[in-house]
Amino acid sequence: MSTPPRIDEASARPASPPLWLLALITFSGTLAMHIFVPVLPLAATSLGATPGEMQLTISFYIFGLAIGQLFYGPLSDRYGRRPILMIGLAVYTIASLAALLSPTADILIGARLFQALGGCAGLVIGRAVVRDTSATTEATRRLAMMNLMVVVGPGLAPIAGSALGEFAGWRSIFVLLCLLGVCNTLFTWRLLPETARKSGDQSAALILKNYGKLLRMPAFLGFAIGGGCATTSFYAFVGAAPFIFTIQLHRPTEEIGLYLGIIVMGFWVGSLITSRLAGRIPVRRLLVRANIVSLLAAIVLFTAAVTGNLSIALIIVVMFVFTTGAGVASPAALAEAISVNPLIVGSASGLYGFVQMAIGAVCTALAGFGSDHALVSATVIMLACVLSQLCFFIANRAAKLAA
Repeated sequence: MSTPPRIDEASARPASPPLWLLALITFSGTLAMHIFVPVLPLAATSLGATPGEMQLTISFYIFGLAIGQLFYGPLSDRYGRRPILMIGLAVYTIASLAALLSPTADILIGARLFQALGGCAGLVIGRAVVRDTSATTEATRRLAMMNLMVVVGPGLAPIAGSALGEFAGWRSIFVLLCLLGVCNTLFTWRLLPETARKSGDQSAALILKNYGKLLRMPAFLGFAIGGGCATTSFYAFVGAAPFIFTIQLHRPTEEIGLYLGIIVMGFWVGSLITSRLAGRIPVRRLLVRANIVSLLAAIVLFTAAVTGNLSIALIIVVMFVFTTGAGVASPAALAEAISVNPLIVGSASGLYGFVQMAIGAVCTALAGFGSDHALVSATVIMLACVLSQLCFFIANRAAKLAA
């Protein structure tokens, strides 16, 4: 296996766009997934749909996020970050309008799929722009700072969705998302410079070749799979949380959004920690230690579920610690994964995002088995953290050998 050509990290890089803009375009894709969850029953009643049909609006959204990221990366490598992002934001805005006007559940499901396909452009290209304009250590710091802004979305989205649904109806959520899409498009047009080193021809064959290169690199696979297991395995708990709180702990449904909001803010704390420690502690060491913290938290939750000692306070504290560890690991794993070959950063960002969302979808599905929701979800995230440690060990070893 040939070693990819190295690019001098000290060489001139494109000017960095405003970090708040990159956070905003990234935030919009994840916001649209979380904000709609609390109003699913309202939408089902309005459209005469079953709960299963409404659940498909979430499943198709996750599917769209995973698939779309495979294409935006290589397309942005070929045609540039700016035009591809503009197209994605336009799709997101139009799909949000279609969701707003949907007369049936089937049309809403389709609109949500296209909304995700457009929204994930920001997820991929925002990360790639950071890497375009920063060396690896600085990229880790900037990605962490961007995460500080972005993770506010999943924390506040359920609360905001509940409030909008109660006071203005479920369709008001798509009014907000449509306006967000318009603002993002205008801001990108006015403020985002082109940052890509365009890589020439990007035929389907070359796209597959680039993905093949990445899939043959143990360092990329280790950081990508490990990063997914360390972060989006959290979706297993999110999917089980309503049942844990309402059925096992007998709490009212209106409290769920608050509990999840507190827990998700651990990602914000973790990203803040990373932004302060990047450059002081080697990124790979920081990555491994952060995942150990998450693993210990998962073990505590598993033990409490097995022994029947679950409580609201314990779950919030333990899962806050878990998300803090994941918040530290997330930007570190991403920065390492997309740095393995500087010539195909966009492809690496897209493939990393696909792997991450795919792992999240698998963990969420696995958490649906069994009647003890706390035990099953704790088992899933605990095993995911163990696998993550193994992947990071392999990736770190491969990266050292390549260097």
